[in-house]
Amino acid sequence: MILHICTRDEWAAVPEDGEYSAPSLGEIGFVHCSDPGTVSVPANALYRGRTDLLLLEIDPTRVESRVVWEAGAPPHPDGILFPHIYGPISRNAVVSVNDFPPDADGWLKLPESLSVRGTA
Repeated sequence: MILHICTRDEWAAVPEDGEYSAPSLGEIGFVHCSDPGTVSVPANALYRGRTDLLLLEIDPTRVESRVVWEAGAPPHPDGILFPHIYGPISRNAVVSVNDFPPDADGWLKLPESLSVRGTA
C-alpha cells in the first residue's frame, strides 16, 4: 500500500464515483505519495502542526495511472524513494481514509491503525 496526505476538504470534494487529483498533479505532473515507513518525512517537512489532514491508503494495483518510485525533492541523501502517481486516482483505489492528527508537539506520525497492519 502507498499513502497520500490531503486535507479533509480536498477529499470531501471527490465525487463518490470520481477521481482525486492533488494540486501537484496540475503543477508538476504527479501526485506525491509515501509508504508507511517514509510518510512522516514529507508530513513533518510540509504539514507539521496541521489539524485538517487525512492519510489516504491507496492500493497501487487499483491505480490506473502510472506509479513510479523516485527520489523526493530535494533528493534525500539517504536514497529514500517515494511513489509518484502520474495521473488522477480513482476513488475505488483508495482502500481507507485515516485521520492524520499531529501529536501534542505538532509532529505527524503514522496512525496506529496503519502501523499495526500485518503484525497480527
